[in-house]
Amino acid sequence: MYMFSGLTLTGNMSYGLYERTASLLTSGKVLIAGGSNGSPLKTAELYDPSTGTWALTGSMVYNRYYHKACLLANGKVLVPGGWNGVHIFTTELYDPSTGTWSFTGNLTYGRYYNTASLLPNGKVLVAGGSNGGALNAAELYDPSTGTWTLTGNMISSRYFHTATVLQTGKVLVAGGSNGGYLNTAELYDPSTGLWTLTGSMSYSRYEHIASLLANGKVLVAGGFNGASLPTAELYDPSIGTWTLTGSMSYSRFFHTASVLANGKVFVAGGSNGVDLNTAELYDSSTGSWTLTSNMSHTRSYLASSLLTDGRVLIACGNLGSSSSELYQP
Repeated sequence: MYMFSGLTLTGNMSYGLYERTASLLTSGKVLIAGGSNGSPLKTAELYDPSTGTWALTGSMVYNRYYHKACLLANGKVLVPGGWNGVHIFTTELYDPSTGTWSFTGNLTYGRYYNTASLLPNGKVLVAGGSNGGALNAAELYDPSTGTWTLTGNMISSRYFHTATVLQTGKVLVAGGSNGGYLNTAELYDPSTGLWTLTGSMSYSRYEHIASLLANGKVLVAGGFNGASLPTAELYDPSIGTWTLTGSMSYSRFFHTASVLANGKVFVAGGSNGVDLNTAELYDSSTGSWTLTSNMSHTRSYLASSLLTDGRVLIACGNLGSSSSELYQP
């Protein structure tokens, strides 16, 4: 359908921001919610890939950034926690059919820098984060009741970690920080509500990315542990161990990653002391990275979403960018 490949600019957002969330809706549109432009925001915008334009939608009830968002099986978007000068307990639901937000149950622990993962049973697992100190507490949201309940605590407190739902339905949590940089990883089993340690990464890291590959392995790349990292590792759930794979051309943290329809992983932006406009592709068949087209703007704290047509939408970043661009594989 699209004859070119690479990155091209698309429509500008109404608000320049960073540390927001991006959610692909069942309609194919992308919802950007919250974030900061120097102050926490409650605004939300929708990107329409068919027109390449953004439109404002209903605002959240609370200003927030450093939050997470999770698309539910019913098509609504759950936003838990975040930060607006205090760690936030409240959670909200966006209804695409009305373009409005409504309160749902409160978290037991206000938190930011946490993860939020949709489980195969339709519940949402929120794990870790910070409320002034690193948390090991985990909670489950039940969309059928709109309530949160505590589940088993992680073995290690952590924030700025990653959480990946494996093909088995278990959740792999890796890295992060609890005052020091972590290389540990653990698995959450939804059938028991318990966590168990699994193999540790070769490198401690936080602010990295994690991507589930078609072969069931998990790619972790980049991050920070006192210095920005170019290294990448693969987790094999069948044996519970990590192995190093090819390193990126650029060390980076606060970047994004998208698994493309061809199985390659598209990594964009981030920082290594300076904001980056570079992008790279990981090929799991060779374990190597290749540079691809540069973005038009440097971006860290950016957002990316894989669209239904296979393109990748990149937006925000740079402490308040309103620009966005599209990557065509």
